[in-house]
Amino acid sequence: MAKRTFSSLEIFLIFLLLLMTAITVGLLSLLFITSGISEEYKGQGSLTTQGPTVSSTAQGLLSTQDPSATQGPINPQASSTTQSPPPSQQPPVTQGLTTTTQGPPPFQNFSGYHIGVGRADCTGQVADIPLMGYAKSGQTAQGILTRLYSRAFVLAEPDASKRVVFVSIDIGMVSQRVRLEVLKRLQSKYGDLYTQENVVLSGTHTHSGPAGYFQYTIFVLSSGGFSKRTFEFIVDGIVKSIDLAHRNMKPGKIFVNKGNVEGVQINRSPYSYLQNPQSERDRYSANTDKEMMVLKMVDLNGEDLGLISWFAVHPVSMNNTNHLVNSDNVGYASYMFEQEKNRGQLPGQGPFVAAFASSNLGDVSPNTLGPHCINTGESCDNFNSFCPIGGSDMCMAAGPGKDMFDSTRIIGDTIYQKAKELYDAASQEITGPLSAAHQWVNMTDVTVQLNSTHTAKTCKPALGHSFAAGTIDGVGGLNFTQGATEGDPFWDSIRDQLLGEPSNETKDCHKPKPILLSTGEMSKPHSWHPEIVDVQIITLGSLAIVAIPGELTTMSGRRLREAIQKEFETSGRQNMSVVIAGLCNVYTHYIATYEEYQVQRYEAASTIYGPHTLSAYIQLYRGLARAIATDTVANLSRGPEPPFFSQLMLPLTSNQVDKTPGNMMFGDVLEPAKPEYHGGEVAEVMFVGANPKNSAENLTDHTFLTVEKYDNTSAVWQTVHNDASWDTRFYWHKGSSGQSNVTIEWHIADATPPGLYRIRYFGHNRKQNFLQPAVILAFQGASAPFWVVGPQ
Repeated sequence: MAKRTFSSLEIFLIFLLLLMTAITVGLLSLLFITSGISEEYKGQGSLTTQGPTVSSTAQGLLSTQDPSATQGPINPQASSTTQSPPPSQQPPVTQGLTTTTQGPPPFQNFSGYHIGVGRADCTGQVADIPLMGYAKSGQTAQGILTRLYSRAFVLAEPDASKRVVFVSIDIGMVSQRVRLEVLKRLQSKYGDLYTQENVVLSGTHTHSGPAGYFQYTIFVLSSGGFSKRTFEFIVDGIVKSIDLAHRNMKPGKIFVNKGNVEGVQINRSPYSYLQNPQSERDRYSANTDKEMMVLKMVDLNGEDLGLISWFAVHPVSMNNTNHLVNSDNVGYASYMFEQEKNRGQLPGQGPFVAAFASSNLGDVSPNTLGPHCINTGESCDNFNSFCPIGGSDMCMAAGPGKDMFDSTRIIGDTIYQKAKELYDAASQEITGPLSAAHQWVNMTDVTVQLNSTHTAKTCKPALGHSFAAGTIDGVGGLNFTQGATEGDPFWDSIRDQLLGEPSNETKDCHKPKPILLSTGEMSKPHSWHPEIVDVQIITLGSLAIVAIPGELTTMSGRRLREAIQKEFETSGRQNMSVVIAGLCNVYTHYIATYEEYQVQRYEAASTIYGPHTLSAYIQLYRGLARAIATDTVANLSRGPEPPFFSQLMLPLTSNQVDKTPGNMMFGDVLEPAKPEYHGGEVAEVMFVGANPKNSAENLTDHTFLTVEKYDNTSAVWQTVHNDASWDTRFYWHKGSSGQSNVTIEWHIADATPPGLYRIRYFGHNRKQNFLQPAVILAFQGASAPFWVVGPQ
């Protein structure tokens, strides 16, 4: 490739960028939380309500700290009138909880397992916070498309002697800080019942969830600081979902089924994949794993309880121009399955829980039209993902739909349809004992036995130059290029001056990776990347669920699965199935094969522990499989415990007092709906709004909107959609001087019953009088009624 040159304008812009970066890092370094995470709310005042919009029931809910407190179930079809409390003030749904104890359940003599499922909201802040995944500057949350949920599954043997927990969460990835806090709270509730050994936390990897819940510096900086709101909502949601699953346990059976999903994925680094041995590639029909595994859970009467699906696809159908919080394509699949099983319920309600969990998705994209130059339309499916005009920044992949919303729906619906088919046909029952094995490992110092005579070692964490290039799903934007095996003197010089030069030891360990950031040698204000990492396997009879702390590429996942399966066989456990659960427990970026590592595309440049990372994990997980198979888990060393940092950097975004235009109130309509709509049209209303992050301060189970239909028989308004519905969109438009607007869209389905409808908005504004603490006030607004008269 020709040597890169910079124009005077580019040099000037780069200088400004570096100056701003240096200032930002300096400011962030000064803004420590000096007494743990609780300091973020100093001076923010109390939660206060205004007028009749919050009932005494709601006030009791707001003060309740124990998410396990029993609440009465909600009938989602109950009437809604202007006098009734808004959805934000209603008690949370408990999914028909039954009271159980920590002791053995009452039923013991049956074939199967005790099964508990639970789902809880973990959305949190939907404005004024970066989205986690693309690390694109300026991609902050500005509203909501769908809510985010934690979905928990507790499984116990008939005599309750052993149990395991699998939780799939609609977040980018599980952070170590989240996991440690969840385990701490579970211990305070349940003692030694749920621990690091038997609890698996897995992120779905949506790139449209809030950031800010990490403790390692590189993630804190890319998140704009540590957000207590985001962290607390995620932790509370996970714990609550486990509480619900724990209480809901009943005797049941689990069935497994597998099948291929077609037309929803491509390999986004095919040139890396081709570096793997021809003999190995010849064993597979595709350069992605197309197989989906589904677990079907039913009670002893055959009634549906829940589903877990594992399938390898990146949830990046919503691209890096998106600003609405949502769960992307796999979240849409969960939404469709739960709506199918919980008929008559609003999204997020009902007893059936469907989790579409991540797997070895590292190099797998849902943008099936492939990479094209967005300025010329020509293909850029080449080794460097490079466009003749504009370079790598112009090379982007697109999904099958007319826009990212349509692509999300198409990919998600295809995944849902296949899961439904496999679920309905599942007949192979899983039986046998439950087991769990876990270790903490210092991944910077693992000696790998390559063969009988040679060993290698893992490295201190480091990111390569191609990391900054991004991928065809979301480019980096600084003119870095995938496939870089040599450093750039310009950027290396800047790095050396700002952050320090990598040591020769780290350079040699990571070869042929040209190091951009030697994060393992950077410790201010805290470690930039984790050293201590979880490795974990749980087994359900003949099924092994392998919890991976990162993103395995396709071939890495295949090698790991095969190695674990062989280890089980060698150690006496025959016919074991192995499934990869991705982005579990702590995030360590990518895990590429040794051969893929040599060409240093994005996934390899993001393999932070060096070229032998995969071999180290294979060795470690084989040890866990051997311990489970030989019943020697008790002999495993616990390993060094990870840190829990007490000082973290605060977000720079301030809490501003909300204001309205003159002679208007919060919730007033600025742009009304039309009097009449047909199916297929979009009903749109604009309101005088307030910052939505106010609603995440002390509230749970909040909805920002409802779509309501007037029932002539009962003469009341009935809620038919909320902000978890795929058909609604909530946009927040930030203005000046504390003023803002909210636009609510309802995309009316063709099959919508004709009738009279309205749209309601529920929000909270921040108010502060001179020398007084701030208070948060609830308000609501409603559109004028309008008619839906059927499809066009």
